Amino acid sequence: MLHFLIKTHKNGTHYNQPHFFILNKGMNSGKPQKESFTNSFVIICKSENEAENSFWIAFSLWKSQFWHQHLIGSVIPFIRLTEFQKEFINKANQLMQEHEEHQKNIEALKRLEQQEKKFHQNINLINDLRRVILYRYLNK
Repeated sequence: MLHFLIKTHKNGTHYNQPHFFILNKGMNSGKPQKESFTNSFVIICKSENEAENSFWIAFSLWKSQFWHQHLIGSVIPFIRLTEFQKEFINKANQLMQEHEEHQKNIEALKRLEQQEKKFHQNINLINDLRRVILYRYLNK
């Protein structure tokens, strides 16, 4: 079972314990990140391992668009802190029941994330090469 504190992040606040941030406004609500967002919640954990597990649970929920059903607001959708706390704690405890499966899934997600970064780097290199070739071709 995970033990953590979820609260609204205030800009300029620094946290001593392991933590990460969750975006709480817009269609990307629920997106976890190590650096703070302007509109975000902070999840403060007791250990680095717990923070890592919680981060990947939050990442999984965000990628699967779990939070879309909990968004409110007509112009800029957002999620309430109480709703986020209730649902995140329930899902985190549910996913941690099978700890070995959870660890396998986290490792798979990490590998996929690394592959995605490599692919984006390769696409950027291809686009740069394309620009160089076109520049040379057009400036002869």
